[in-house]
Amino acid sequence: MTQTPNGSVEPLRIIPLGGLHEIGKNTCVFEYGNELMLVDAGLSFPSDDMHGVNVVVPDTTYLRENQQRIRGMIVTHGHEDHIGGIAHHLKQFTIPVIYGPRLALSLLDDKMKEAGVSDRTGTRTVRPREVVKVGKNFSVEFIRNTHSIADSFSLAITTPVGVVVFTGDFKFDHTPVDGERFDLHRLARYGEDGVLCLFSDSTNAELPGFTPPERSVFPNLDRHVAQAKGRVLVTTFASSVHRVSMILELALKHGRRVGLLGRSMLNVIAKARELGYIRCPDDLFLTMKQLRDLPERELLLLMTGSQGEHLAALSRIARAEHPHVQLKSTDTVIFSASPIPGNTIGVVKVIDQLMMQGATVIYGKDKGIHVSGHGSQEDEKLMLALTRPKFFVPVHGEHRMLVQHCKTAQSMGIPAESMLVIENGDVVELTPESIRRGEPVKAGIELLDSSRKGVINTQVLKERQQLAEDGVLVAHVSVSSAGHMGAPARVNLRGVATSLAPQHFANWTDNEVQWVLDNRWQQLCRGGDDLQDVDWVGLQREVELGLQRRLRRELEVAPLIIVVVQPTPKGSTAVYKPDTEEKGAPGHMGRGGGRHQGARPLQRNGSSNGQSRNPALMDRRPLSTHGSSSTMAPPSTVPSSVASSEPEVKANGVEPGVETERKRRSRSRTSPA
Repeated sequence: MTQTPNGSVEPLRIIPLGGLHEIGKNTCVFEYGNELMLVDAGLSFPSDDMHGVNVVVPDTTYLRENQQRIRGMIVTHGHEDHIGGIAHHLKQFTIPVIYGPRLALSLLDDKMKEAGVSDRTGTRTVRPREVVKVGKNFSVEFIRNTHSIADSFSLAITTPVGVVVFTGDFKFDHTPVDGERFDLHRLARYGEDGVLCLFSDSTNAELPGFTPPERSVFPNLDRHVAQAKGRVLVTTFASSVHRVSMILELALKHGRRVGLLGRSMLNVIAKARELGYIRCPDDLFLTMKQLRDLPERELLLLMTGSQGEHLAALSRIARAEHPHVQLKSTDTVIFSASPIPGNTIGVVKVIDQLMMQGATVIYGKDKGIHVSGHGSQEDEKLMLALTRPKFFVPVHGEHRMLVQHCKTAQSMGIPAESMLVIENGDVVELTPESIRRGEPVKAGIELLDSSRKGVINTQVLKERQQLAEDGVLVAHVSVSSAGHMGAPARVNLRGVATSLAPQHFANWTDNEVQWVLDNRWQQLCRGGDDLQDVDWVGLQREVELGLQRRLRRELEVAPLIIVVVQPTPKGSTAVYKPDTEEKGAPGHMGRGGGRHQGARPLQRNGSSNGQSRNPALMDRRPLSTHGSSSTMAPPSTVPSSVASSEPEVKANGVEPGVETERKRRSRSRTSPA
């Protein structure tokens, strides 16, 4: 143990960057002195409003800023929510060495090769009870546990301040499919010697009892496969190697040949067979072309898509879009998985589509065809009883799960003051005698597109959300370096729900541009008449802000607005001046908010007609530069070129189309769901 300059014991700092208050992207950092060690680096999947996002990974700013201190990484098992982010992170910083089980590192090697980052780290496989040294301060023993994937481990991490047990994902399965039992003896030994703190999986903290063993689904799957009159289509997590192994065993038992659909399913089965975790004859598998020649009663299709992923094999079959498989009424589809929180709607939609095509669909907890790989409350109690920790921190779960896990720990005798419920970015500081919350570090998310190369920032995501919800308005305007409009604005709308003609939006744009030229030009012009002397980006932004305010006020919509400004040299074009005189339309007052009535004709050599300004109609303060402020905002009007096509004005001065739009949106907000 080292001491700080003031004589106190230097604490061990444990920093989760992902996996708290959520399901997925489990990532944790252990820090002592000048050394960092990572434990797992997973991903999660996007929510419905993350348009165009393929995967979500933790924000690793803290690791990038401290990459010279990273001594290595520990991988607990091969699920995507524990290894899926590593290849992306290696593009940002190097990791000297990654230790982990054979299956996990085999899957990881393929990901790193695909991403072209294999040269940025080294990998080393470990076996049960093997101890590895990471830097000078961390010794890690890999303790075999049981989970829904083969080759899974809990960790006993010996540090200068004490031993920390990090469970990883686990449940206590006493009859594992592969015969590799949970190493209870090593956990108990560490419990005897003294565990400073336990970091434990909380995914099923709300469920009473023990989680059933993986083998318990075999009889129910067996019955449904035996009863199927035609083809059997089974979907499950590709990484659930034990489940996949049982399904292949059932195919052999019932004389069915197997076709595999989905890239991840093909990859995982190939790796698991190569390493000996799945044992079956080669001739069990046939290509999709070969399967066409067999009777349907002899076919089993094993595929991805258990979470309703749009591009997964089963989803494409449900939409009748798969190039090789067309659903038939004699087919039986088995969902041997439960929806991850957030995926339920997508899964239910796929089930409906399958049933509408006449297939028999077997799904739901009551069918006994799926069990979780995470321990329930009694599993958590057994872990606490074996390790007997001095301090406790629940991890890997949403907030309510963490809170419930703390209640379970209290029932096992751990005082409330000896545990913490933390968030991503929080720092747990441990000494031999204390646990406390330290100063947090930056945490958040990074959004990756389908290539997993481009990081989608929050502004891009906001713009995509705007496009999806309210559409886009693109306006093209021509402005000279002398501060005059050269022509009426041209406007295009896409996805904007409105009963108004596009010309109304063009008229509004004309008047917003003219308002900016009248009231902001002195601030936008840098004192010269050349094109480079004008802040064209500032002009564009001013017009966009004005249109945003206008559309929110008049139509209660907020489309993405893009204004394209075409600069023209002074004197090279005609001067266009929209009419901005107030015509008494109270429903359209404010900046650019007057009733559009008529247009002034095109004029040459910069001449223009006068304008009236009404200070009472302003909707925001003008910008000010060097102590001066611009003039008041004028009411706006519509060019006469479209006056004949305008809707009839109601007695209160509001256009019927606008009033209808307002009423429609008001009804949509107040109508029952």
